[in-house]
Amino acid sequence: MGGPGDPPEGTPEGAPAGGEDEYRSVVFDESFVRAARLQEFSAQERIADHAPAVRRRPALQRGFSPQALILVLLIAIAFGTAIYMGVRHPYQTPVSQPPEPLRMTVIPLAPQTAVPGSTNVDELYARSPAAQFRIGADGITLPPSRRTAHFSDSQVVTALTTAKDYIVESSLDPDVLTGGATRPVRILLDPRQLDQFDESFKRPTADGRHAPTGWLVRFDANRTELADTKIRVQGTLQAAEVDSSTLEVVADHTFVYALKPTGSDAKAEASLFTLRRELHFRLDRDDLRMHQAELVVSYVQAGPLSCSEDSVGRLRPLLAGQTAKAGGPAGSDPYATGSATALCGSLATSAQPKV
Repeated sequence: MGGPGDPPEGTPEGAPAGGEDEYRSVVFDESFVRAARLQEFSAQERIADHAPAVRRRPALQRGFSPQALILVLLIAIAFGTAIYMGVRHPYQTPVSQPPEPLRMTVIPLAPQTAVPGSTNVDELYARSPAAQFRIGADGITLPPSRRTAHFSDSQVVTALTTAKDYIVESSLDPDVLTGGATRPVRILLDPRQLDQFDESFKRPTADGRHAPTGWLVRFDANRTELADTKIRVQGTLQAAEVDSSTLEVVADHTFVYALKPTGSDAKAEASLFTLRRELHFRLDRDDLRMHQAELVVSYVQAGPLSCSEDSVGRLRPLLAGQTAKAGGPAGSDPYATGSATALCGSLATSAQPKV
């Protein structure tokens, strides 16, 4: 009896035995059938129309489908947008403009009488308008800080602190006042102003741009020294927003120094020298980060000084018992361009100590 796959009459003569095994390796799965380029017509189709027994199937579509192309396009747009926003985000700091040159004015104040003096420095201060002034940096007080439209509380405090540090270094540091040091002041300036700063000390000029006494307080060490390092100070600091990228700090302080002749002994009389400085600082976000400032305006009144003395490079105060020399400030030439008008004022008697 034959097996399930054998013909009823048995295997024909001459047929190879185990013919089924010959085609066992050929497997026509569903994917193979669907991929076939030829497709047999159904029986109904062959009856209705005399046509070949097979027809050619349409070629399979190659490449991306429309949905895939749209997805790739959306991904590319999203990636490009992310790159663009990273380069041009809405909080990007605007490109800062080059700073304006510092505009400075130094006005000597000449005394109307001989400069009063005393061997007791404390007595001089007590009998002067500076009797209630604080000593040193304690007189440079910070106001209550408030955030602005584009700057936080901490940024406003940083601006005020930077301005205070500049004032302390340029007005109270003994090495700056009589020792000729400039670095403590220089490192607090915006780097873009350093060329003007350096030029002022290399070639001092009374042009309203290059006077060392516009940047800092400096006495002629050959003639004057500090009789007391406890300098009296009083004034104000104010901060305000100029624009979305800049803060401005306005400082207005009066400094009172006790001075005596260089090399004199302890019995030499000291006198008071009064200097008022109004400074305008501007700080952008880079300045705030670097603890630096741009000084844009420096207005100084100082006395007792002689109007005929040169106060551009160094201040040469009149000391106890001295009087102002005859003559006014150096003449101003209205035909000369780029020069500042020479100015001089009179020191009120009420500004001197009553001894």
